[in-house]
Amino acid sequence: MLGSIKGPDDVKRLAAGELPRLAGEIRDLLVESCARFGGHLGPNLGVVELTIAVHRVFDSPRDPIIWDTGHQAYVHKLLTGRMAGFDALKQEGGLSGYPSQAESEHDFVENSHASTALSYADGLAKAFKLRGERDRTAVAVIGDGALTGGMAWEALNNIAAVKDLPVVIVVNDNGRSYSPTIGGLASHLSSLRVDRRYEDMLEFVKEKIGNVPVLYDALHGFKKGVKDVIAPQVMFEDLGLKYVGPIDGHDEQAMEAALRKARGFGGPVIVHAVTQKGRGYSPAENHDEDQFHSPGAFDRATGAEKPKGRIWTDVFSDELVRLGKEREDIVAITAAMLHPTGLARFADAFPDRTYDVGIAEQHALTSAAGLAMGGLHPVVAVYATFLNRAFDQLLMDVALHRLPVTVALDRAGVTGDDGASHNGMWDLSILQVVPGLRVAVPRDGDRLTELLRESVAVTDGPTVIRFPKGPVAESVEAVRKLGCMDVLREPETDDPDVLFVGVGPMAHACLEAATLLDAQGITATVIDPRWVKPLDEALVGAAAGRRLVAVVEDNGRVGGVGDAVSRLLRDADVDVPVRNFGIPQRFLDHAKRAVLLGRFGLTGQDLARQITEAVAKRSSPVVSTS
Repeated sequence: MLGSIKGPDDVKRLAAGELPRLAGEIRDLLVESCARFGGHLGPNLGVVELTIAVHRVFDSPRDPIIWDTGHQAYVHKLLTGRMAGFDALKQEGGLSGYPSQAESEHDFVENSHASTALSYADGLAKAFKLRGERDRTAVAVIGDGALTGGMAWEALNNIAAVKDLPVVIVVNDNGRSYSPTIGGLASHLSSLRVDRRYEDMLEFVKEKIGNVPVLYDALHGFKKGVKDVIAPQVMFEDLGLKYVGPIDGHDEQAMEAALRKARGFGGPVIVHAVTQKGRGYSPAENHDEDQFHSPGAFDRATGAEKPKGRIWTDVFSDELVRLGKEREDIVAITAAMLHPTGLARFADAFPDRTYDVGIAEQHALTSAAGLAMGGLHPVVAVYATFLNRAFDQLLMDVALHRLPVTVALDRAGVTGDDGASHNGMWDLSILQVVPGLRVAVPRDGDRLTELLRESVAVTDGPTVIRFPKGPVAESVEAVRKLGCMDVLREPETDDPDVLFVGVGPMAHACLEAATLLDAQGITATVIDPRWVKPLDEALVGAAAGRRLVAVVEDNGRVGGVGDAVSRLLRDADVDVPVRNFGIPQRFLDHAKRAVLLGRFGLTGQDLARQITEAVAKRSSPVVSTS
């Protein structure tokens, strides 16, 4: 049946009795595809019936459907004619793991950062209203985890202010973001999910006095009062938003009925759907950590993931626990990503010193500022791409007060499979402008432990340490120190041709390039700066007299470490050509990290070729044209 679905109209044509079969086929395909390559399995298993109902009630793309976050849109892709692409999900040239405007007119928003859908819906619905398009509705599907983000509540406040705004908000409430959803909002929604006392009371009284109209009408008024005490959907209704629910999100017919009622209301409505993450696949349902939120490749029969080996996050996690044992002032903060950022081990060891603030990176940084003001040293662990959201807080709330807060940026540089919005290629640029901030970039696991220790030892300002996704790089020892920098390779000559400044993991490509350059008669020194902000002044002497300085980083080329090196040398009146090798300043399609680095000339072989050409140009005699 799934193979016959070419678009939402085909879904609408199915009889109600055919929908359970469709749901089963979708779940089978999701498990099969994610078992092969990995992917966001748990969230999508939980929204199968919900997504079918949305497409049967609304008219995509005329009614835009916005997913928050987009990792729960796999079923949406299948129902909009993209079944064929699932054999290469998240693979280069295949379907993106998030909504993609390039893939389909049914995908409006492809940003995978959380808590944004309601703002998009607010703007779209206002545009429809102003343009007189009264038959269009903006639909936002948002998880209860994303509702912990402050931006979502800013949007709700504005949506509620326009009583005839055509917005339907579907709250996909599974009690989780990655792990169980944390905070007061989660407690409210949890009470809505599990406390059925008022419904039981209603059924009992209906059974006893249902044939007495006056008493039955009075009962409904009484029921509303009981609901306000027992089930606080008043949280939404006091904002001025019509509330429908809670609905069993796996009862497709009930979801359809609720959505049709919401669509016909003529103003903003919240439809509260209770779902189960990982629904229909027992290894996911029984997975305590995250219900298979985003597993790697796994065995379909057992759910066992293929071994990943030791990754950068593991090194960070182990060292932070060691530091926590040594120092009682160290506390940890996560924005709803306890396991993905490696803080779960710290939380197990020090539960009273670990804070999960929900999907609220801005709050995380300013809360960290308060903790630091109170005499503690917070370590805030986030993906590099999500630091973008808390830049103002890092600048004005932490750095301005010179507070000792350490930010650990996981998944820095090219992350690959998750696409444009997940690549951590902006941090080394935006962080350059923050006064008093120190930024460390380790090249391997040993340096990660060293630099994390150095970071939390800083007492007069904030520090950032960033590391990539995936297996830990092989350790490379320094041949000597130069200030706080590591010299990794030094030719015997006193006057080498090229100075490589290899930023963190890119030092390995620089070492490979330097070896290849030897065969061309070009001598090269390789330095790992370790701390890239501020740069060590000893770099000036190391660069003086070189024919070329090559800075290699897995960050956008604009405003990153390469620009900082150029500025340092200019300020010191050292007139040496500087070539900056980094990521082009554009949004990248999804592909493996190694593939993307190769595409941008960031392998050892590519660097050696480019530098050979650059040195040759500078060695060629100048021909006079006079």
